[in-house]
Amino acid sequence: MFKKEHLEAMRRILESVCRDFDAELVEFNGEHDHVHLLVSYPPKVALSTLVASLKGVSSRLLRQEFGDFHPWLKRRGVLWSPSYFAASCGGAPLDILRQYIEQQQAPH
Repeated sequence: MFKKEHLEAMRRILESVCRDFDAELVEFNGEHDHVHLLVSYPPKVALSTLVASLKGVSSRLLRQEFGDFHPWLKRRGVLWSPSYFAASCGGAPLDILRQYIEQQQAPH
């Protein structure tokens, strides 16, 4: 179950991974069991490679950072499911996309 501190660390980690791919994490929001990302990435980058890196690096670094304090992170066999949903939004106004992602957070 992701808490506020996990999501804050995750944002930092995902921004770093995006920079490594010459991509930009435009918007991020998360809930207790999943996250929503708006990423702008260059056409030379394979989406599957970017997603695999985002998942792999975030899983490893979150476990390192929080595993001692939140044992459920270490106990889980995998942090992320192998699936993901991606949609192209070329031409859509970024403000509308940001608003959509911001509204995905469930009230706690």
